[in-house]
Amino acid sequence: MFPQNTNRRLSPQLISLDIDALNGLGAIPIYTTTRAEATAEALQAAYQAMITQQQAETEKQAMYRASADAARLAEWNFHNAVLAMKEVVRGQFGSDSDQAQAVGLKKKSDRKRPIRSKAVSA
Repeated sequence: MFPQNTNRRLSPQLISLDIDALNGLGAIPIYTTTRAEATAEALQAAYQAMITQQQAETEKQAMYRASADAARLAEWNFHNAVLAMKEVVRGQFGSDSDQAQAVGLKKKSDRKRPIRSKAVSA
């Protein structure tokens, strides 16, 4: 038997087949084993543990998505507030002021004027 890589997730199809096998075990009334991990009770306990962990994972993923959405919304609110502040600074002090430059705007006088391109005669 090959060593098992427990770092990767099992496919949902394989888990479904395992659940079907567990349910099929109920049809075998005389099932007995000496392997502790293969007893009917151990299988039921492992199944319940899997269901519990999957539910916990789903809840945490939902919480993560909600937290990510809240953080994204807060980032946009902050960005929009900064844009509003820049508009206020531009309106209050002018586009060519040192105050506008202090908040990250480019001074109007620092902008290069467009240069006409000379017509190339052929």
